[in-house]
Amino acid sequence: MGDLVIETVSVQDLFDKQKEHFATDATKTYEWRVDQLNRLIHMLKDNYERFADASRRDFKTASQENAFEVSASIATSEFAKSQLKEWMKPVEAPLPKFLAASGHKGMVYREPYGVTLIICPFNGPLLLSLRPAVGALSAGNPCILKLSEALLATDELLLELIPKYFEPEALSAVVGGREVVTNLLKLPFDFMFLTGSVGVGKVVMRAAAENLTPVLLELGGQNPAIVDETANIPDAAKKIVWGATAWGGQWCTSPGYAVVHESMAEEFVAECKKAVVELYGTDPKSTSDYSRVISSAAVERLASLIDPKKVVYGGKSDAAARYLDPTILYPISWSDKIMEGEIFGPILPILTYSNLGSLLAKIKSLPKPLAGYVFSRNQQAIDRVLQSLSFGGGAVNQTNVSLFIESMPYGGVGTSGIGNYYGKYGYDSLTHAKSVLISPPDIAIEHLFPPYTPEKVQELDQWFEY
Repeated sequence: MGDLVIETVSVQDLFDKQKEHFATDATKTYEWRVDQLNRLIHMLKDNYERFADASRRDFKTASQENAFEVSASIATSEFAKSQLKEWMKPVEAPLPKFLAASGHKGMVYREPYGVTLIICPFNGPLLLSLRPAVGALSAGNPCILKLSEALLATDELLLELIPKYFEPEALSAVVGGREVVTNLLKLPFDFMFLTGSVGVGKVVMRAAAENLTPVLLELGGQNPAIVDETANIPDAAKKIVWGATAWGGQWCTSPGYAVVHESMAEEFVAECKKAVVELYGTDPKSTSDYSRVISSAAVERLASLIDPKKVVYGGKSDAAARYLDPTILYPISWSDKIMEGEIFGPILPILTYSNLGSLLAKIKSLPKPLAGYVFSRNQQAIDRVLQSLSFGGGAVNQTNVSLFIESMPYGGVGTSGIGNYYGKYGYDSLTHAKSVLISPPDIAIEHLFPPYTPEKVQELDQWFEY
């Protein structure tokens, strides 16, 4: 599938075609950008059921999840389209008083970087490929999508439909293995956008450094969910279990573990077990509300992380069916194998703590996570967690759903990523802020020119009076 595309149109040819198109300045117009967003909306609406079915066949067997992949991608495009005129307006900057009084203006223009490479992960078959594309296209950047090889059905559909709805100089998609990625990364892209692992992020950054290409990296991490002694335990348990098991546990913002005040641990474990049954019934394998794992190899990797002695719910797997039970592990310690890195599957380890300060110090000693969650009724404790811990984004008394909000930035920090996107934040990340000072043609700033007198030197102070 991917090899066919690479043979008919080489990556170099696509790149050159997009470079040439960008050089015409066509992509800098409002009309071009809206046209691309309209094409994307039409592609998704015309083929809604086909896209939802492809997502289901790949791994998102939960009916709401495969439908959301399509509907959210449409909504993201429509939101960008509704805001685009406002985003594109130059912004006037405040100037030193003497400059403003003499008729000068300071303007900040947002200009597209140029041809953009978007490297897509498997876990959001449409959302994590087309949402970055919406950001790139609305910002005036032609882009090439490098699709995940793991998504056979979605890849096949995108490779069929993108050439029907888009000109290749605006948006193209390719798939392929290591050789294709290597060839892509050698090209002097104007911007690179990756959603993936920390390891791949380092590879992309090294490649980008060769051409000093700016990057936006959406990576991952082991995301904490802190539950203190004042929390609503049934509410916290249900939300954390859902967050850890929805999408088959394959969200980069899934709670990687729950760490619960020791006085509430037994109640929390009991509520988690109850929540699994409420969400998925007693036979999750047979329900249409629970998604699969991406591959049999991923199931085997996840199963190898589970200590049977710590399983309090679930634990069974079927690699051939790409299935793993929603699994709860307790009691877990920081030294257990399951805590060595990002799990990326429907497993919830539960740890306990006695002192919040000691817990925060422990979490801060680990790589900075993409997400962080705190469940509490104590505002002082909430404020302390939010002030002390560094993480990409998160929620109070909730999990995961900050991802749905287009008006808030999404991105990591430290090893969980660089930069952010969504809505205006994505538009700004994918454009360069170009500052321009506009002077009247007949006004000079005389104190800048020699000969320098004491009076002229003193007039330099005006540059810092706003």
